[in-house]
Amino acid sequence: MSEELNQVLQQRRQKAAELAEMGVNLYCNDFKPTHAIKDLVAAGSEITDETEPDQGRKYTVAGRIMFLRKMGKASFLQIQDESGRLQIYIKRDAVGEAAYEIFKKLDLGDIAGFSGGLFRTKTGELTLHTESLKTVTKSLRPLPEKFHGLTDVETRYRQRYLDLIVNPEVRDTFRKRVEIIRLIRDFLVNRGFMEVETPMMQPIAGGATARPFKTHHNALGMDLYLRIAPELYLKRLLVGGFEKVFEINRNFRNEGLSTRHNPEFTMLEFYQAFATYEDLMDLTEEMISWIAAEVTGSMVVNYQGQEVDLSPPWQRYTMDEALVKVAGIAPEILSDPAQLMTLVKEKGIELSPQAGVGKAKTELFELLVEEKLLNPTFITAYPTEVSPLARRNEQNPEVTDRFELFITGREIANAFSELNDPIDQKARLEKQIAERGKDEEVFPVMDEDFVRALEHGMPPAAGQGIGIDRLVMLLTDSASIRDVILFPHLRAEK
Repeated sequence: MSEELNQVLQQRRQKAAELAEMGVNLYCNDFKPTHAIKDLVAAGSEITDETEPDQGRKYTVAGRIMFLRKMGKASFLQIQDESGRLQIYIKRDAVGEAAYEIFKKLDLGDIAGFSGGLFRTKTGELTLHTESLKTVTKSLRPLPEKFHGLTDVETRYRQRYLDLIVNPEVRDTFRKRVEIIRLIRDFLVNRGFMEVETPMMQPIAGGATARPFKTHHNALGMDLYLRIAPELYLKRLLVGGFEKVFEINRNFRNEGLSTRHNPEFTMLEFYQAFATYEDLMDLTEEMISWIAAEVTGSMVVNYQGQEVDLSPPWQRYTMDEALVKVAGIAPEILSDPAQLMTLVKEKGIELSPQAGVGKAKTELFELLVEEKLLNPTFITAYPTEVSPLARRNEQNPEVTDRFELFITGREIANAFSELNDPIDQKARLEKQIAERGKDEEVFPVMDEDFVRALEHGMPPAAGQGIGIDRLVMLLTDSASIRDVILFPHLRAEK
């Protein structure tokens, strides 16, 4: 702690002690604002520079002190509540000597309440003329502006409360996040989908390929895993007769952190009986472009200096087409396993001995194509080898009826026509377990109950997952996933 900061902390505690001696309740719980600042701003639209303080209409507001200019007999300050900022004028003769002495001991960051009428200063600024005031909460630490602002990224994430206080654009980002999730719900509910909840602690870590978080339930005497995906439970609901379901869920994956990954993240997953992955492409285009227009006012958004056009229709490529048209790989190489594997080695890609052509193509796609897909692009015809839960394409069983959506070089959504053949599903899960199991810290296990559910008959269906955090990043022009998660995971403070 710097010497300057230490002195400020001592001064604040001294002021708090002095206020307490004066009989001031430093943390009162009986102050009730009658208006938000935005209400006063709206009411002030009729007040001109020549208007005297409105003695007939009284307003009571509370907020954090963000600016303070103390003078002998009259002072100005600015307070902030959730809805905005407002200038406050305090005159000793108006509030009384005792109240003014209390006011003089307030600091930036304190929360206080003020009552009075509105007027405009000579510069035209809407101002509350204080008739009474009350200390609501005494702040014992200074706001970060006192020490050159809150600019350190890790401090912003670790002390998000300060980030929200001093950076209005951060508050706006999280308001937009809430709005985006609300719009997703409205969109799906209006189309007949039912929102459901599935277990966050599961006996088998299934529905995706990821390293899970492990815990133990004492009463049941069994290990459980925080879910890596809700997929297999949502499909059980299709078996049970619900034909359109969705869940906005928290998923947990015990893996690395980056600008795109957080161990705890938010996903939308939805499933529709008697639909195909092609139906979901149309639905996704409509939903995301509509949400973008509602949140940003346009289907063309700027992301990190790049213009992204979300107007339908969106580009659609098969994986092979993308490897040819975007990566520039000759079609004859893709059709020749030997040449393909040679290319993979030349690109420095290491494959497991069990990996086949499908895995090789997918690795090349991730290396050479993904980052080039700026405007929304659907990639279809994923190899069956890398799609254990997707339905095989009836014309070409080497690929599946699946798509992934990429925007700004990032995967936003993953969807497919669901595999509902229990025999095929079990065989593919067994193959996946055999390939993954040797190097897994948590050995993958067959979900026998899920297979049993499929044996009872699941209707043909399509399902999709959309990364909410990445969608919010796109629509708020946020460079890192940590900018759109209120409290992202960080290493412990030293």
